[in-house]
Amino acid sequence: MSAISLSKVRETAPALVDLYKAAGVSLDEHGLDGLRAAVYLVVDYSGSMKPYYRDGSVQALADRVLGLSAHLDDDGRVPVIFFSTDVDAVADIALAEHQGRIERIVAGLGHMGKTSYHLAMDTVIDHYLDSGATAPALVVFQTDGGPINKLAAERYVCKAARLPLFWQFIGFGDPDSKQFDFLRRLDELAVPGKRAVDNAGFFHAGSDPRAVSDGELYDRLLGEFPSWLAGARAQGIVP
Repeated sequence: MSAISLSKVRETAPALVDLYKAAGVSLDEHGLDGLRAAVYLVVDYSGSMKPYYRDGSVQALADRVLGLSAHLDDDGRVPVIFFSTDVDAVADIALAEHQGRIERIVAGLGHMGKTSYHLAMDTVIDHYLDSGATAPALVVFQTDGGPINKLAAERYVCKAARLPLFWQFIGFGDPDSKQFDFLRRLDELAVPGKRAVDNAGFFHAGSDPRAVSDGELYDRLLGEFPSWLAGARAQGIVP
């Protein structure tokens, strides 16, 4: 059973009904029906991201993540961390007020900086620990390029491996760009040489992320999550 019912989604966020249904199909296909998990969204606010804010790609991703979260978490909202050189904002997107939410948040932000993963990761870790949650967490981490501090980003992925957090990175932009080589390497970090369990995945959504179908997006977001859950449970990281 989902955390939030279809009838509740119809009542509070009718525009998300199709996304909610598509997410439910994918969860069932991956053996995750009935799972309870926290869901986070981390979005890149660096200067090169301007086109993706302007064309609605970031809002579309937020809506899709919210549709997925409604199955996993009953609070009806997803914490959203905006990052560039630093952490630019920590906000949330809720079922009842999701439309145009990204634009409203961004309107209050300042200069779009560079790309620094580890500060955003640290914010997610602190938020999760402070929340007192016992359920595992799926962190959807969107970016259009590699971090300015690769060593720090790798260190944080390894540091977080002992926590019930799975980092699903999603790339926006040219699939052939060398900017994503780091994330591909991050996806393959040695276990147990560098981390207790494989706690990160990566997939590329292309230059027009909105063109990726809902079903495909959910399948990619959830593709490595079940194997991480199994490994994390075996290690005692997830109850």
